Amino acid sequence: MEIYLVGGAVRDELLGRAVGERDWVVVGATPEQMLAAGFRPVGKDFPVFLHPQTHEEYALARTERKTAPGYRGFAVHAAPEVTLEEDLARRDLTINAIARAADGRLTDPWGGLRDLDARVLRHVSPAFAEDPVRILRLARFAARYAGLGFTVAPETLALMRTMVAAGEVDALVPERVWAELARALGEPWPGRCIEVLRDCGALARLLPELDRLWGVPQPPRHHPEVDTGVHVLMALAQAARLGADVPTRFATLLHDLGKGTTPAAEWPRHIGHEARSARLVREVCARLRAPAEHRDLAVLVAEFHTHCHRALELRPDTVLATLERLDALRRPARFAQFLLACEADARGRTGLEERPYPQAARFERARAAAAAVSAQALAAQGLSGTAIAAELKRARVAAIAAAG
Repeated sequence: MEIYLVGGAVRDELLGRAVGERDWVVVGATPEQMLAAGFRPVGKDFPVFLHPQTHEEYALARTERKTAPGYRGFAVHAAPEVTLEEDLARRDLTINAIARAADGRLTDPWGGLRDLDARVLRHVSPAFAEDPVRILRLARFAARYAGLGFTVAPETLALMRTMVAAGEVDALVPERVWAELARALGEPWPGRCIEVLRDCGALARLLPELDRLWGVPQPPRHHPEVDTGVHVLMALAQAARLGADVPTRFATLLHDLGKGTTPAAEWPRHIGHEARSARLVREVCARLRAPAEHRDLAVLVAEFHTHCHRALELRPDTVLATLERLDALRRPARFAQFLLACEADARGRTGLEERPYPQAARFERARAAAAAVSAQALAAQGLSGTAIAAELKRARVAAIAAAG
């Protein structure tokens, strides 16, 4: 029995990055030997075991054979005679196909060390094309390592385009697409994931509402970058820069979908794009089965981001009405996410990346002022029914006006 550290742990050690989970491959062992050594089986499709002390995953060396379209159609063969090199051959990228022995010796049959040095994401073998999830994974790695200078190998990008043309991406189930997209959005350079998916054609299959934004112009006076797709990725970069969480980044990514449905005759103006964007966000979230937390925030950002941009111009009663529609008084944390997405949108424009965004502070002052006026205090004054509602609104509008 020989045990090797494999995959991401080896890759990140070599890159000098912090190592999270560690995965191990076991060569020359049977399931019975693993059980006798105290390991606990957890694998459903192939033999994976948890270490009795560390609880890390140990998988028996295995090979895979494609048996059906999609990412589930695989036959797995795990046996003591499967070699380490054969196990590494089934992995997606060369930088993930390096193994480290207990004595520190590296096994690198597919040139992973070379590609780490060259900062290249390259597929191990033509078997990459057998699993469409690998397109999403590669895009996620691109979002993680873009700051280190990693690029996609031309032959790998060509293979991904072939996979898309063959319909492999269409076989992905929504839950898997969402899981990979959400993880990619949490990476340091999330926009790079979208660029890779667009370059290989997968974005048009998975998120056509987003893909169609490229080539749609906006007024240069407000958007010096002009192109809506470019703007969306600039806004997403600002969301990451501002430390936004994944729901906020997701909302930022989808906030302008409605501009993709504006008739070309009306370009570069996009009157009413907010309502169209909100409708499209609902459709995208239903198709991807996105969590309600992400969906609800994204819908609000799509529908009300221009209200936030105009916060310094709005009358106090309009500000209150907007706060109520955002449910800001009861959901202050979500309201903070909303404001951050709007700020990322405003900063995601060429030459305006450092421009202050006082609108967020204005809206937050208004929310705090309105929240300080309580219905209970009015009831204690002897008011009831519709009289409370009317006085509550009047007092909150006055408080917002006083807050400035």
